[in-house]
Amino acid sequence: MALGATGLPEAQVPRRRAWNSWDSVYPAEFVHLPSGVKLGIAAYSAKHNAFTRFPPGSAVRLGPRDVDLEGASLTLSHAGTEIVLTLSLDGDERLAGEWRTISFGEWGLRFWLLLVLRWDPPGGEPAAAWRFDPESGGLAAAREDETAVCWTVPAPLMATFHKGWDGLQQELERDGYFFLESRGIEGELAVLRFNLEECAEGRFSIALGRQGAPATAVERPRPPPPTAPREASQAALAAVRDVIAWNTVWDPVNRRPYTSLSRHWVAQKFGGWGVWLDDIFYHALMASPFDLDVARENLRAVLAGQTPAGNLPCLLTGNDAWVDRSQPPICSFVLWLIYQRSGAIDILELGYRALLANHDWWWRMRDGNGDGLLEYGTSPGVGEGLYRGTKLAAKDESSMDNSPTHDEAVLDPRRGTLDCADVGLNSLIALDGEMLAKIARRLGDGATAGRLEARVAELRARIADRLWDPERQVFANRLWSGRFVRSLAPTSFYPLLAGAARPDQAAAMLRLLADPRKFGGHWMLPSVARDDPAFPENVYWRGRIWPPLNFLVWHGLRRAGFEREAAALADNGYRLFMGEWRRFRRCPENFNAVTGAAMDQPDTDPFYGWGALMPYIAVADCCDCNPWGGWEIRHDGTPLHLGPMLTPAGSTVIESIDGMLGLRVAGETCLETNLVGRLAEIEIEPDRVALTLPPVAAEGRWIGFGGRLPKGLLLSGQVRSLSGDRLLLYPTPEPRRLEARFA
Repeated sequence: MALGATGLPEAQVPRRRAWNSWDSVYPAEFVHLPSGVKLGIAAYSAKHNAFTRFPPGSAVRLGPRDVDLEGASLTLSHAGTEIVLTLSLDGDERLAGEWRTISFGEWGLRFWLLLVLRWDPPGGEPAAAWRFDPESGGLAAAREDETAVCWTVPAPLMATFHKGWDGLQQELERDGYFFLESRGIEGELAVLRFNLEECAEGRFSIALGRQGAPATAVERPRPPPPTAPREASQAALAAVRDVIAWNTVWDPVNRRPYTSLSRHWVAQKFGGWGVWLDDIFYHALMASPFDLDVARENLRAVLAGQTPAGNLPCLLTGNDAWVDRSQPPICSFVLWLIYQRSGAIDILELGYRALLANHDWWWRMRDGNGDGLLEYGTSPGVGEGLYRGTKLAAKDESSMDNSPTHDEAVLDPRRGTLDCADVGLNSLIALDGEMLAKIARRLGDGATAGRLEARVAELRARIADRLWDPERQVFANRLWSGRFVRSLAPTSFYPLLAGAARPDQAAAMLRLLADPRKFGGHWMLPSVARDDPAFPENVYWRGRIWPPLNFLVWHGLRRAGFEREAAALADNGYRLFMGEWRRFRRCPENFNAVTGAAMDQPDTDPFYGWGALMPYIAVADCCDCNPWGGWEIRHDGTPLHLGPMLTPAGSTVIESIDGMLGLRVAGETCLETNLVGRLAEIEIEPDRVALTLPPVAAEGRWIGFGGRLPKGLLLSGQVRSLSGDRLLLYPTPEPRRLEARFA
């Protein structure tokens, strides 16, 4: 009977009820009705040589559930084996579930649980094909503007493909579970297989995305939270160390050591060596906790290529020189971070003049329309580098070569810039000027510092006023015509890093960070908003996750005071990185923003230097030196071991045992406390310890100095009494500065 006028077409089913056990015959089959995606649960018993789709009856015990499937459970029985299946909805488009075996009717190796997926679009259209990635364990299908992705934890023991359910049943009951000829990577009926010896418990998720942003809610089923997440800090530090160590090589052409982008292709492809500006500065930063000489070598490798015009080139290799363009001005920020960690004044002296010339070059060459906001570009008639004078060269200068944020811009060949003020560039040049002013004052160049500070203040105001789109409540690139660019990248968060965002603007950006249609979601941060038409392309900067973006946004969140969000981003990036590192010892250049996979397409290097920024952020979230909080340590009371690593006090080990944080410098304990929170502006000298304490939330909090009793103490209103060699602290809602002197 045809659907009558009173019927409800599949596409009009309320989204909150789209996923359901719609099949009246099989209660263990779940269908996304508007799309026709189906997930069925089946099993095979070798003892009985019997296959089942769990039709209703005594084999299925239906447990509690919500009407809209927000939560449901059922017990499935077959050949004496019982499995509890629970399901839940995460948003409108993602179905998550888990299975747990509660009794075995035979050896688990001989009992197979099967997740069976098929996509039959409404209206009789042909079924969509599923494709399995053996390396990552993900299963995906796509049709028109829809995509479905399925993940399981653990990964399936194998995936097989069949023409239909009957073919699956016939194969198992005829050939058994040892038969491998149906194993493959693509087909209409996809079967993810698990035996109960290996996979007595597991989780899965399947989700859809629509209208140009497929599978925005898709995520790998979440692993249980670690019992001691801060113990990961040492593993993160070790990963950074290993990547820098393995990629530090000899440049035989220029006869110098430096940290290559990757051992896989740089020397082979680019005439023996290659220096990309931002990459090598990031390498210097990541080397600084371990070896300042390696940091200096990388700085020198970049600075040696400065052009007569003043800019630091985008890249210099044995085959080519892109001197007509530079890269995002992160260098002064990185230089100041290394100085803060090391206290090595020679590092400032090494870079100051070159970085000042580079900064002034940006203002001289990249304000194409003279409005006080900068654009990316390619200087006319400069050098012979590949792509010189093209829009591609201007996009290369941003380092985000194919980002959709550039799609609407046009290159003005006479002025040598795109016709678009870039919010990321302007924020970074403001930060660059701020950091250069700090360096200038430290080196005694007050006049230059004053000039820079005045220009930075003016630029911050222009960013807040002219690069803020009030309609969308977001920072965005703006064309010379006055129209805001539609596409958004994580660079929209850079005004937080530059100190340019007003409080209301920062709060609005925080909402954007949490929105799963924009930059939220399980894996962060996508290089373009998830609802952008370019996002599903998953090609380079069109949707993938890039560690440098996470690094700069994390610092921006920290500067803006968004501690919780910064910590969540750091943890997210660490887990994303470690998925590849622990399994394959890979340090990927970028990641799939939906699945978290790294090697799912050909444009990702598997051992790329700045990939280590992900674990570096995790370390920095625990212990960091930055321009706003100085030397900081975040203590949350969980177990921690970090170091040895270079800090402003020297070689330092940080440990937390049974809720007590201890700092050892050169083997000697110099600070102990059970305070929870962020200790900031830490200064440790032979005869003095000073730091800013976090709010003291409860009684019983104390601080000690490795058994030493201070001879002088400055602390406003927090000390209650002295207990042995510990200072007991009054509860207080405000941070307080403490200074203890020992001579």
